[in-house]
Order: sequence, then structure tokens, then C-alpha cells
Amino acid sequence: MKNITDLPTMKELEQITFRALQNSFSKVMAETLSELDQWIAENRDKKRFYLKDKRVLQFESVFGLVEVKRNYYYDQESKKYVYLLDQYISFEGSKGMSPVVQDMAIELAVTGVSYRQASAALETLLGYTVVSHEGIRQQVLQTEIIPTEPIPLEKPVLFVEVDGLYTKSQEKGRKGREIKIASVHQGWKMNGKRAKLIGKRHFIHTGKQPFWEEFEQFLMDTYEYDATKHHLVINGDGANWITACRDYFRTQATFVIDRFHVAKDIRSIFHKHRRYRTIREKLAAYDYEGFMVELNSAVGTLENESKEKHLEEIIAQLSKYPEALGDYREKLKKMEIATEGFRPMGSAEGTMSVFAKRIKHGRSWCKMGLDQFLGVFVALKDNLTIRTLKGVIEPLRTTQDTKALKRTTQKVTKRAEEATRQNIPYLNGVVGKPITAALKGLVGF
Repeated sequence: MKNITDLPTMKELEQITFRALQNSFSKVMAETLSELDQWIAENRDKKRFYLKDKRVLQFESVFGLVEVKRNYYYDQESKKYVYLLDQYISFEGSKGMSPVVQDMAIELAVTGVSYRQASAALETLLGYTVVSHEGIRQQVLQTEIIPTEPIPLEKPVLFVEVDGLYTKSQEKGRKGREIKIASVHQGWKMNGKRAKLIGKRHFIHTGKQPFWEEFEQFLMDTYEYDATKHHLVINGDGANWITACRDYFRTQATFVIDRFHVAKDIRSIFHKHRRYRTIREKLAAYDYEGFMVELNSAVGTLENESKEKHLEEIIAQLSKYPEALGDYREKLKKMEIATEGFRPMGSAEGTMSVFAKRIKHGRSWCKMGLDQFLGVFVALKDNLTIRTLKGVIEPLRTTQDTKALKRTTQKVTKRAEEATRQNIPYLNGVVGKPITAALKGLVGF
């Protein structure tokens, strides 16, 4: 038992191991880059690229600072000096930050709580100061979303969820702003009892044209959408800018009133009222005629002036488009559109809560900052490529994508194992001691 007092705590052991692995892997990274640079030098077009000298590259990575000398060439065609290594591996070495650290910083800032907390989280995770909160903010402001090819549509129907989100303005004397958001998908795919939306994409209204005009252009840019062939099912509340879709698309769209908001209003008005259960049943059964009859019959029975006024407002609103309370699938069937696998609409509220979590809660924004932020936020959610100050953030390839990528993965894995063996002092201790035996289990892990 005498060796027990020499053992580190679990926290100390984890910190020792993590820092040791960081040191090992930064060396592995430097060696791997040097090897790639040498291969490029040997296989380059030597008539075109003249080797001038070697220059030091330093950049921050998830392992800490990585330093390597790379070849510097003169391109006799373009008459410019270049680092071929940077071009071959799609990395702007002069920017001083690895793509993985950049991706982590931007994603933490956009999907997390704030720029400042994203910077702090990176420092806590990696053990050193990586980038300031202002540095992250500047990266977000300098982003550009790279367009993709239009997505083919397998079915004649696209589903649209629309809602608005109010944000505060940083600019003195300027009112806040409603962000109008639409999420689009091609239907549902069941995974057990859970339903997953197929091909979900997001649209943020940032221009000066009317919402639905810009949205239709988004559909044509994003999908192989043809207004003469495809039908839209649009779900939203009764805001005027949302219901304007009925006039804009006319027969090419079916408007569905958001049942979440209707049910919420009914509950606030009729909770504990004797008609409450019947009204709920009519709504659940998509019996919009019976539902409207029940609402009108309840006028004057609430014994509460504010509730009576609220009820009258709801009746006036829903009377403009009572068919929007019906089952959209029945309408599609009359249009001879197959509805197998189609589910009730209603994911708008969930989409809004995701956006609200990051851009509301007392935060205020300038217009450009909010527009850029929302662009990156949507690009991350929709898996789009983002051009940044330090390169691009793009969907990761798998190790099966190319033979060269598989070979590099195997080499790096082997080199990492070899570096790890010699970099944790405890592993070179006296055989038989408990800590030595425990840590030897990490070798090659």
C-alpha cells in the first residue's frame, strides 16, 4: 500500500495525460507537414516553381503552437511567391490559426451564449489563450456563405414553417427589428417513433423586397423549384406578412394556420370553461366549421371583459381563412397529390426557440452584425460552406473519400502512437508500480 500516496488524483492524471498528448500531437503535426512539404518539393513542376528558401510557419492549433519550416517558391508563370504546401492542403498559414480552431471558435460563438464565452470556453478546453472574443466577432463579420447547387426535389410538395422573432437594436434612437424566418423541408423520415425532417434549410429575410418575393427567389436558388410543378404547404400564425402568402402564391400554395398558437389562445380563454373540451376536440379533429360554430356560440359566456375581447379578435382573424384550420392533406388529395407519410405541420415554434436562445435574452445588435451572425448560424445548421478570414469552414470528408486521405490517416495514427510512448514520463518508470501499469494502458489507445 506504500505506493498509493504517490498516485496523482484523477483530475491531475487527466490533465497530465491531456497536456502530454497535446505536446506529442503538435510534434506529430509538424512532422507530418514537413513530410508533405518534402513530397510536394520532389513532385512539383520544377520548371515552373523555383525553390527560393525555407520559412518558418507558426500557427495555433488544438494541440497548442505548431512550428514548422516550409518551402517558399517563386511561380514563374504568375510571377508571384507562393507556399505550395498551403495551396495543396487548403490552408492559409499566414493567418496564424488552424482551420479546426477557427471552426471551433466560430461555432461556439454562434451556437453558444456569446463571443466572450466562446473565447473563454476555448481557453478552458485547450489550456491556452487561443483567440479573443473580439477576434471571433471580426471573423464572423468577415464571413461569406458559398452558394450550393440547387437541390433536386423528389416530391411535388415543399413544406414551409414561418415565424418572426423580435430583436433589440444597439443603435441609439433606432427601434428593434423583427427577423422573419422560414424553414423549408421535403417531408418526414421516421426513425423508430421519432420523425426527422428531410433536407431542412432556412431562409432569413434581410433584403428590401417583400418577404414572399425574396422567399420565392430563395426557393429557386436553393432547390430545383418550379412554381408550375411544385406546391407549397405554408404554416404560420395570423400575422399579415405571413398570410400575404395566400395572395402571392394563390393556387400554388396552401396556407395552414399554426395550431400551436391557436391552441395556446384557446387555452388562455377557455381554461375551466364548460365548452373547453368540446372546442379542443373540434380543433384536434380539423373540424374547422364546427370549431368556428363553437367559438361564436361562446361569445358572451366568459364573464371576463378581456377574454371576451380576445375571443372576438380570434374569431375576426380566423373568419378570414377558416379553411386554414382544416387538414391540408385532404386538400392535397383533391389535387391528386399523394400524402402518404405526410404529418401535421408545426415545427415553427421549435425553430424559433433555437434562434431565440442565441439572439434574444437581453442582447442587442447592430444591423450588419446581426445579418452576418444569422448567415453563419444558418450556414452551420444547413451544413453550408463558409468562407472566412482564415480560409473556409466546410463539411468534413470521411476517411473513405480518397485513398490519399486514408494513407495520411494511417501514417498520422502510427506516428501519434510512437510519439505518445516517449512523451509521458510515468510510462518510463519502474515496471511494476501501479501508476506505470495504469498509464501503459494508454499506449496506442
